[in-house]
Amino acid sequence: MSTAAIPGAPLPVRTPGSRARGRHRRPERPEIPTGSPALVLAVPATAGPESRSVVEELLSIVRSEHTGVQAAVGYLPADGAEGADGDGDDRTVAELLAVAAEAGLPTPVVVPLVPGPHGFLTELHALAAEHGATVTDTLGPHPLLAEAVHVRLSEAGLARADRARLFAIATAADGVVLTTVGGEDAAAAAGITGVLLAARLAVPVVAAALDVPGSVAAAVNHLKETGAQRPALAPLVIGPEADSELLATAAEETGCPSAAPLGAYPTVGQLIASTYLAALPAPSAEELARAEAEAAAAAGAEEGSRGAHAATQGPLEA
Repeated sequence: MSTAAIPGAPLPVRTPGSRARGRHRRPERPEIPTGSPALVLAVPATAGPESRSVVEELLSIVRSEHTGVQAAVGYLPADGAEGADGDGDDRTVAELLAVAAEAGLPTPVVVPLVPGPHGFLTELHALAAEHGATVTDTLGPHPLLAEAVHVRLSEAGLARADRARLFAIATAADGVVLTTVGGEDAAAAAGITGVLLAARLAVPVVAAALDVPGSVAAAVNHLKETGAQRPALAPLVIGPEADSELLATAAEETGCPSAAPLGAYPTVGQLIASTYLAALPAPSAEELARAEAEAAAAAGAEEGSRGAHAATQGPLEA
């Protein structure tokens, strides 16, 4: 991890570094086995400029983490709405699954772009079952989501940027409402991430559902009754799955400042990649043996190259 200043942030924020060097260098990323099924990122929204920018950046992170992965975005809008806003490159989840079947490709692994329970999951599972596709778990609860929320709060000046809390911020919240969408089930699941966030911030954190009337206001009142004087809202939403008006209304009705949604924060992309990898079929004994043989051959070739190079150098140069 490296420390970098994020534009607009009051203090430096820890963000993933490019690559560590020396004995503590980053472990090699696992390769995607040849012939692996594609990754379909299922987005509970209609394709549009805002949703498209977030999901395309997330897929860029996935591809940079694991070269060779075949990944595409599939939209699953609610209420029978069209899957796109006119751009022919946008596809629905159903279209992508049908294309894979027609081409005789392995059935894709579908990763839902939500941090927890959401209303679109029932339709997504039914759709995947029609095509024999695998739908993974949601992206949370997970410590990496707590990290992302922490960073968004620090960017908004509502939390300290480091765990050591060596700096004081006058506007730092002394209580946080973790807001999400998906009803009471989503709020309950978000409570687990809230515990992880509370450990990072050392302030009380409660979860609430943006799409349940009165849920956010009740959570804010609870914090105030327990002594919080500067409660803040922290969206546990990636973006496309939540109506932006819900976020704005919650902040307006409660009078609390709010951080930004998670968006294309790097750890969200990492979670998508790891969720996909966990759903891939386990390699066979033959595939494992072949991979070990290839790795041993590559290591032997590299060792031989180093020996040949040393033989051409003088005693001091070698």
